[in-house]
Amino acid sequence: MLGRRLGFRLASATAALVAVTGVAVSGTARAETVLKVALHSDLKIIDPIWTTALISTHHGNMIYDTLFAVNDKLEVKPQMVDTWTVSPDKLTYSFVLRDGLEWHDGTPVTAEDCVASIRRWAAKDGMGQKLMSVVGELSAPDAKTIRMVLKEPYGLVLETLGKSSSNVAFMMPKRIADGDPNTQITDATGSGPFIFKKDEWKPGEKAVYVKNPKYKPRAEPASGLSGGKVVKVDRVEWITIADQQTQVNALLNGEIDLIEIVPPDLLPLMQKDKNIKISVVNQAGRQYAMRFNVLHKPFDNAKVRQAVLYALDQKAFLDANVGNPDYYRICKSLFPCGSPLESTKGWEDKLSGNTAKARQILQEAGYDGTPVVLMHQTDTAGHNNLATVAKPQLEAAGFKVDLQSMDWQTLVSRRTKKDPIAQGGWSAFFTSWGATDVLNPVSAAFLNATCDKATFGWPCDETLEKLRDQFAKETDPAKQKAIAEQVQLRVLEYPTHVPLGQFTTPTALRSNVNGLVSAPSLALWNVEKK
Repeated sequence: MLGRRLGFRLASATAALVAVTGVAVSGTARAETVLKVALHSDLKIIDPIWTTALISTHHGNMIYDTLFAVNDKLEVKPQMVDTWTVSPDKLTYSFVLRDGLEWHDGTPVTAEDCVASIRRWAAKDGMGQKLMSVVGELSAPDAKTIRMVLKEPYGLVLETLGKSSSNVAFMMPKRIADGDPNTQITDATGSGPFIFKKDEWKPGEKAVYVKNPKYKPRAEPASGLSGGKVVKVDRVEWITIADQQTQVNALLNGEIDLIEIVPPDLLPLMQKDKNIKISVVNQAGRQYAMRFNVLHKPFDNAKVRQAVLYALDQKAFLDANVGNPDYYRICKSLFPCGSPLESTKGWEDKLSGNTAKARQILQEAGYDGTPVVLMHQTDTAGHNNLATVAKPQLEAAGFKVDLQSMDWQTLVSRRTKKDPIAQGGWSAFFTSWGATDVLNPVSAAFLNATCDKATFGWPCDETLEKLRDQFAKETDPAKQKAIAEQVQLRVLEYPTHVPLGQFTTPTALRSNVNGLVSAPSLALWNVEKK
């Protein structure tokens, strides 16, 4: 009787494994490998185009693929594309899809799917919009070829299609992509290395992904978000644990395998445990920034904003919000340090807390004592002390400062409003961008100076916009760099925001978990659990 029961249980386990992984098992059933991770946020939106939230980009990386992707050196490499050609006049691009691409529902990926996906993504993404403004034709002459004909040469075609930061140009079936880009999709069918188990998704609790058994990875080794996406676990569970101390305890106890972001104050506890290892996944890091609202006094005056560039001290922000010098870098460059466009030109004497110089400029600007309303978020780790550091620095320079505390979601809502200060408006807020978000003048949203069409803060500067257009249309890297330096110098005259240094966020994982790739966003292919 016992033998019969055991045989039944073994058969059931085998059947369950086949159902989840699509892998038949002979003899003794292999135990399913489950990777449990605690990420920085709960997954609430599964449409990676509808939102710029990083968690939704992580989700996109799991289930979708891209035509191009960046490697660990931030170089653009083909992903779904096999070969491509550019006409001598640099106006016609032809992209040929590689063999073996298949949607999770078993249908083949076609060029028409990709054309529809590009159009949907470009309707929501800033870089996509810039690209499509010069596209005269986007078509699929056959099942495997995407044809893009430009109206004029454009220097960021591959960089745009392969961008790693929100919004990413993820490919999806035409039947899904043809929908309204302003309406969230509910069908999570992709062609990527994992399949989303929507029936197990419980917002606030967990999201579940299983290995796609039919996915054919590229032959190249995994590098950043490019190369072979080889899945080495059967199942991935994103476990929602809001409290960071509880996350740490769960990792120490072996209840989860990975914590995406470890708060600096809890890092020593992790480092003491021999079963835990620390890794920096996003080597490019992030950039802190102070954003001006140019619509209202006092920051409607460019000269007043210039005073801020001297008043603030990068190191003080980094010390207060990151703490450990191993995880931060003073960077007096508008574009990330370590990136191709890194330059300190014009900024060498800024961002060092030169109070005397700031006072001088503020007086020259005719500052009349109008309070600076600083929005201060209180519930985002690594950001809670940004406004509190700025307040005494600005006051020392002669500003009057009104610090208004709120949670991040309230700030996110309030920053979209153009109301006057007396009616609930604002002067400035603090945030951070992924370094890959601000690699160049086109991708950096805070450099958009198209007035009412610009993102919150609404800078309005024709000179800056002309430079951004020049950069986008230039194909020579050396000339692009020269234009980027002109942009950087122009921001000194017409400040849009203040870069406040770079930092990286440590990831903690159990010692039996290996293969985590260095990438701008979390990628869980190539990870194995022993």
